[in-house]
This record gives sequence, structure tokens and C-alpha cells, in this order.
Amino acid sequence: MERILRINRLIKEELSNILLKEVDIRSGIIMTLTRVDTSPNMIRSKVYFSVIPEENTEEISKILNSNIYNIQHLLNKKLKMRKVPRIVFVYDKSAGNAGKIEELLEKIEKRSNA
Repeated sequence: MERILRINRLIKEELSNILLKEVDIRSGIIMTLTRVDTSPNMIRSKVYFSVIPEENTEEISKILNSNIYNIQHLLNKKLKMRKVPRIVFVYDKSAGNAGKIEELLEKIEKRSNA
């Protein structure tokens, strides 16, 4: 389990760098990798992403999937692993809810400090 967690962190870090440098995302759109879930057999990694503003989600999904082979190739070169999992991009629907939860937690913290 610890190995999978390390692999998830490594893939997320490397993919973030690759996407920042290699994938052209229109200005005004913010895309973030929220988490990576690698299967126990290390065949596949689901890479969850969020988009701000949310109405550009479909556009970003198309961009990521049209560049998937190049992204996978660059990831394979970066990682020093015998078997690099195949990446699959998945829109993280919970990311929009996370902002609302964070706001609520900040309100609770402010009330407790007052």
C-alpha cells in the first residue's frame, strides 16, 4: 500500500510538470491535478483533474485525451520504473464541492477564534 501511495505522488508530480510545459491550455483556464489512483497491479493510474471555470471541463478533457500518447511517452521517460502504469484522465466532480467545504471550515475556524 505504501508503494502505491509513493507511486501516486510521483506520477502526480511528474504529470503536473509535463502538463505545465507540454500541453497548451488556453489562458484564463486553470487546470489542476487533484489526485492519482493507481491500481494495485500497477496497470492503470486514474489521474483526476479539476478545471476553473468549470464550464471549460469538456474542452480540457478533449485537450488531455488528444495529447494522451505524448503525455504517456514523456511520463515513461521521466519515471525510472520497470513498468509505468497507463494514465487515464478523469474529471474530479468532487473538486467543486471541496471549495464549498473549505469555505465552511474557514467560517467555523473564524467563529472558534472569535
